[in-house]
Formats: sequence, structure tokens, C-alpha cells
Amino acid sequence: MNLNQKIKECLAICPQTKEFIIGKNAFDKIPEVLAERYEGNKNVLIIGDSITMQIAGDRISDICKKAGFNVDAYIFVKTDKEDWDYIHEIQAAIEKNSSIPVIVGAGYLNDIVKVAAFEAKTKYVCIPTVASVDGYCSSGAAIKTNGSKNTYNCWAPYVVVAEPEVLAGAPKFLTAAGYGDLAAKVPAGAEWMIADLFGTEPIHEAAWNCFFDILPELLGNPKGVAEGDGEAVQNIFAGLALSGISMQVCNDTRPASCAEHLFSHVLDMTHHTFNGRPQLHGDQVSIGTLTMCAVFDEILKYDFTKIDVDKCVAAWPSLEEVQKDAIDTYADFPIKNLGYEMMTRKYESADKVRKELENLKVVWPEFKKKLEAQLWSFDKMKEHFDLCGAPTDPSRIGITRAYLKHILPKAAQMRWRINAFDLLKRCGIYEEVVEKIFGKGGAWDLAEEKLK
Repeated sequence: MNLNQKIKECLAICPQTKEFIIGKNAFDKIPEVLAERYEGNKNVLIIGDSITMQIAGDRISDICKKAGFNVDAYIFVKTDKEDWDYIHEIQAAIEKNSSIPVIVGAGYLNDIVKVAAFEAKTKYVCIPTVASVDGYCSSGAAIKTNGSKNTYNCWAPYVVVAEPEVLAGAPKFLTAAGYGDLAAKVPAGAEWMIADLFGTEPIHEAAWNCFFDILPELLGNPKGVAEGDGEAVQNIFAGLALSGISMQVCNDTRPASCAEHLFSHVLDMTHHTFNGRPQLHGDQVSIGTLTMCAVFDEILKYDFTKIDVDKCVAAWPSLEEVQKDAIDTYADFPIKNLGYEMMTRKYESADKVRKELENLKVVWPEFKKKLEAQLWSFDKMKEHFDLCGAPTDPSRIGITRAYLKHILPKAAQMRWRINAFDLLKRCGIYEEVVEKIFGKGGAWDLAEEKLK
């Protein structure tokens, strides 16, 4: 795997992120990049908190000052202010001297600065301090407004500069969460293949080639991730960043997530906490990822060349039946009409389903090979999670296997896009597969419950 060559190829087609430098002493290149990309602007605003400034911000400040830049700093302190209060403060600090915003940090702070830079109508530089999420290079930020967190469309970073030593020095549990978020692309990619087969969301070849072809190598050293090996952690961050670039290339989140992320969304939207705090996004996604690996393990056991298309089509529910089921499924959910709206949008006629199933019968032998090349088994994924420190049982994020089974239908219905559950439902085996996963000997055998 030639990572630098892959990054170069992706940047060539990326609409917003134009520099991505990762490697030993990468921060030394920041002045040169700023001079080239920001057309003579010598004013730099470094934004970080007390921890990230010590980790990398102070060093970057010194590097830029020695290169002749005028450097100011905004030290972020979390209080009870609203997100938009922080955004407007940072926006004002950027606009004061028309400074180049340089965010040193991760997650929440990165999102705040991303929006502040967008509001200031300037492009920003991202210096990540932990390989924990795939949102660094996405064209959006999670911002809380009136108590509700929503995605705010804004620019992705113009420049990303990362040092493996900095990333590897982050708390190991955060990097393990990042590993889980990257591993989620394994079943997510397979679900995109299903959507492509059904004709609802064709695979965007350029976006796919941003990282899916090297995904196994990026995930290939989970033990090294746990041990803080610089190269192993570098590969995780690179994969997370490239998935964000992939989203930019196709202007869609399809490359980065599917049903495995929806389990996490259900937990977030029901304000799930464990030990008094919300769980990490990557940890929740890890459980969703294992669940979808178990789903695909079952899918691959079927011979879809032998499905009875007439029987499946005859059993296909009407739109009204699907809507009623969605209403019942979401009856105890904060947004009760969410499933109804999404399933109404997703619904396809019996005639369309017939065509999809007839095609599935014909192409299944070859399509199965493609799925197998993309997928990891439940056991393989669990082994890698064990080695890197990611959760391997729902109890690790504070839910029972029974509760995971309870929220599965919500995850299946939460978004309009095609997922693996839609394949199961078309073939009339959805309930059968769910019972296998949670039944005796299944991946999430309820008799083996670890959290009482």
C-alpha cells in the first residue's frame, strides 16, 4: 500500500480539501503550505484547548512564528454557552485580522471551528490530535441548536496536517473508537453494493476508490493500534480522513455509513448513557458493525438463485402496511413519525421488487463473490476489535443484547436508503435471520447475556 500515492490521487479529485500531509515532522511543513495556499496572508489564529495546545498547538505556533507569521491563539474553554456563542466568538477572532484559522483538536471543537470558519467565509486548517472519528474531512458539522443537535452544511478543511506521534499519543480508548468507526465501512460498503444492485444508489467509482480498495490494509494492525504504534494509528486516521474525502467526492455520506451507524443514531436520539455519560460514537458504531457482520454472515448462507420470486412478491406488503409497521415500531421513540416518513420515501412497488429479485436470482453467484471480497465475518471483526480495544459486546456500551434486538427494527427503518435488512425483507427472511442472530448459537445469543 502506497498511502501517499493514494492521498495524492484522492486530493486530485477532491472539491474542498486540497492538502493532506501525514507523517513524521509533518508540522514543519505548515509554513510552506500556508504560504502556498493562502496567497501571502501572514496572520494565523491557532484554536485549541489547554490540552491540545500543549500536545501540538504551542509547537505549531513556534514553527509559524519562526517562519515570519503573526500568530494569535484562541484558547477554548467549555462552559454552559450555546454552540453558536462559541462559533460567533471564534468567527470574530478570525475576522479581526483576517487570520488563517488553524484548529488543533478533534470532534466537538473541530466542528465548532469548521462552522466559524465557514461563517467567516475563509478556509481553515485542521490539525487532528486523535484518530477517533471520520468527520474531520466531511463537509458538515454537528451543531446543537435549541437543545437539538443537527448537521450544519459547511466547508471541509482546506488543509489537513497530521503527525503519527501526536495521534498515537492520544488515549487508547479514543483511538479504539476510531478503529470501530473505520471498520464500519466494511459492512457499509457491502450495503452500498446492495443499493447499487437494486439501482437506488449506484456506486460512485471515484468515491469508492478513495479508500475501499485499501481498507483491509488500513485496518490490518489492530494490536498495533492498541499499543500506540505510530504507523498503525496513522493508517486509521488516514482511512477516516479518506472516507471524508470520499464523501466530498460524491457529495453524499453513502461511502461512510449505512445500517451500522443507525444503531448509534437510535441510541443518541434516545439520550442513552452508561455510567452517567453518553457513549463514544465509534464504540456505539462498533456494536452496530458487529451486528451487520452477523447479518451478512447469515445472508451468505442462502442460495438466492433458488428464491421463489412469486411467493416473495405475493407476500410483499402494501405501502399502508409498511407505514403502519413503522408507526408501531417508533411508538416509543422521541420522533414518532421518523420511521413513517423514511419508509414512505423508501417504499417500492411489488413490480419493482419483482424485477430486483429476478435480477438477484441471475446475478447471485457473482454478486456473492463480490460481497465476500468486501465483507468480514462476525468472528473476524470481533477478533480485530478485541485486539484494538473496541467494544465486542453490547454490555460494553451499557445495553443488553435484548435491547439491541429491540432497537434493530428502528435502525432498519431510520433512513430512506437501501440497507441489508431491505434485502432480507424482499426475500421474506428478515424475521428468520434476526432470530438466528439472537437465538441459540447466534452471534448475539440472548442466553449468553452479559449485562443483567
